[in-house]
This record gives sequence, structure tokens and C-alpha cells, in this order.
Amino acid sequence: MRGDRLEVMMHLDNTLADTLPKLLKAPEQHWQPADYLPDLSTEEGFEHMRVLREEAARLPEEILAVLVGDMITEEALPSYASWIATLDGVNTQGEPNTAWGEWNRNWCAEENRHGDLLNKYLYLTGRVNMKEVELTIHHLIKDGGQIETENDPYRTFVYTSFQEIATRISHLNVGKRALSAGAEHLYDLSRKIAGDEQRHARAYMYFISKIMEVDPNEAVLAIHDMMKKKITMPAMYMRESGSKIGDAFKKFEVLATRHNIYTPHDYISIMSGLIKRWGIEHLTGLNPAAEKAQEYLCTLPERYRKILNRFAARDQKAIDESGPIEFSWVLPQQEKLGTG
Repeated sequence: MRGDRLEVMMHLDNTLADTLPKLLKAPEQHWQPADYLPDLSTEEGFEHMRVLREEAARLPEEILAVLVGDMITEEALPSYASWIATLDGVNTQGEPNTAWGEWNRNWCAEENRHGDLLNKYLYLTGRVNMKEVELTIHHLIKDGGQIETENDPYRTFVYTSFQEIATRISHLNVGKRALSAGAEHLYDLSRKIAGDEQRHARAYMYFISKIMEVDPNEAVLAIHDMMKKKITMPAMYMRESGSKIGDAFKKFEVLATRHNIYTPHDYISIMSGLIKRWGIEHLTGLNPAAEKAQEYLCTLPERYRKILNRFAARDQKAIDESGPIEFSWVLPQQEKLGTG
């Protein structure tokens, strides 16, 4: 990483240290998965589980598959955390400790609850082949990923700003589909997870805003570099047992688009929102390279919209004609627990 970027990270560490109390809460003040799951040490807990299973039985199989994909993405958290832990200037281990490292550890702890909650929920539904799900999680962590941030905190925080918003949209829309199917319990926990993702997105957007205050040229170049690439989700290497790397993620993307859970329109909306949030259009005094990047960024969302509109009918037809999409994760009707 450029030496001046490392200097910026070290400079902003004190600012972050002062802000952390506003970004973080003590574990005892947070919700935990047990707050939304049946307590099987009580009779009431078994009744809670019965209602949960009745509601989950109403979920369409394709929505259930998207939920599983979201859960698998969350369960691979250790690999995502390790990306940030190795960033220059973060220094999450050793002395002196940094505010960046404290943020990363707390962020990981908060995110860890999401996979725990969804995993246990899906296990209790009796509709999921947990062995196949566990194999996919194992493969995903083992296979890793490539988010193309080049160990650079600037690029990484642009990526996490985008990714956290995308995850929020996915969880929230799964919750809405669940509610429309009568699965109110899943709606509640999906909203709770989405709330975390929104708060985390605000934190990462704040980090980029502070970086822009002291290093606007390099910040704009980092944003330009990430937006010019296709920002992919961290689970892009997701696969089922016996399949090729990324095959399950491709199917997952089709289902998410088909059911309007996360679509190319959402992608463009996030991009446009971040460019506006960081005030790219109104920056002045940039060097020639950053000015060129600024011009590119300000016109990028509209270019994407034109391309999307041009091929919308073709792409929708391909999705409609792709037929049913099956995953080894979801049990066929006759294999569901509690059915005849």
C-alpha cells in the first residue's frame, strides 16, 4: 500500500477511537440468536418451535433456497473478517492495538450472530438438508474469494459499504416474501439482521467520508477503481458438494433476481446512492487523475441504467425460461420432517 495511505489510516485511528462508542454497543446490550429461537428447556419453547415449523412450511422452495444462500454467506464470516484483519493500518493483533482493529473484531462479533441465527432457524424448520448446507459452507471458507481490493483499506471500505447495503436489501426482501407467505417469525428475524447490516453500512460509509476529508484524490481513485469493476458478493465462489466453484452462486443470483430479492436495479441504486452519499459530484481541487475519475463516477449509474434497460426484456426472458432451480440444500416435499 502507498505510504501516504498508511499514514492516513494511522492519522484517522484517533478519530475512530473517539467515534467507536457511537458505533458499537456492549454484547449484553445487543440482541442474540437465542432471543429469536425457541427455548427448548421449557414447554413454551416446544410450542414456539411448532409454530415456527408451521410458518416455515408455507415458504416457497425457491425463497427458502435464497434464505439458505444468505445464511451460507453469513456463515463464511471468518474468511471475510480475515481480509480486513490483514489490511495495512488495521493491525488487529499485537501492540499497539488500534481502533481499526477494535472495530473489526466487534464487527465480526456482531456479524457472527447472523449466521448462527439463520443456521439454527433453518435446522428447526426440518426443510433443509443440513449436511449439504454444511458442505457448502466448508467449501466456501476453504475456496476463499477474490474481491480485488488489493489489501488496501480504501478499496476495502468502498467494497464493504456496498456489500453491507446489498446484504441488507437481500435480508429485508426475504423477510417481506416470508411475511407474504405467512412466516411472520422469519420476517422478524430478517428485519433484525437487516438492521445490523444498515448500521454497519453507515459505519463503512463514514470511514470513507473521513478518508476523503484528508486524502480526497486517492479516495476518489479507490472509489473509481472499485465501481469500474463489477462488485461481486463475497460468496461468489459458493458451490454445492460435487459441483464447480461458483456454480451454486450463479443459481442463487438467478433466484434472487427472479423473486426481486436482489436485482441489477438494486446494484445500480446502491452505486448511485454511494456516489451521492460521498458527494463525488461536488468535490473541488482534485488532481487531474482524480478529476477524470470523478467525471467517470458521476455518469456511471446512468450508463448502467441505459445498458440494463436495453437488455431488460432479453434478460427477463432468460430468467423466466430457466425453469425451476433446485439445490441439494432444500429437501424435496416427501422428505420434509413431520410429513407423511
